[in-house]
Amino acid sequence: MPFKFEGLKVWQASLELGEKINVLADKFPQKEIFNLSSQIRRAADSIGLNIAEGSSGHTNAEQKRFLLFSNRSVLEVVACIIKAKHRNYINETIFADLYQDCEVLSKMLSSFIKSLD
Repeated sequence: MPFKFEGLKVWQASLELGEKINVLADKFPQKEIFNLSSQIRRAADSIGLNIAEGSSGHTNAEQKRFLLFSNRSVLEVVACIIKAKHRNYINETIFADLYQDCEVLSKMLSSFIKSLD
């Protein structure tokens, strides 16, 4: 029997973004292994992990709190890809694709949060 969060489109989208970020971080320079590579992976993983954790809440307010954490993690991923672009680790095309994914995911999270009010 699947867990509640597994059927959420927002969780599935967070999983896809997390995997894209993981592949991307593998391509960063070795000097970033304990810095930007680690930070962007943790931020991306945190999105889906908080969605999952919040789905076990007994109240809408509790679930909403975890969704807000997820949205903050999306913004952290955005900040990381901006840094990666400035450091020339990613090109404009990759940046634009990931930025759009983050925008869509943030909007999905915002809509989900509003639906809990």
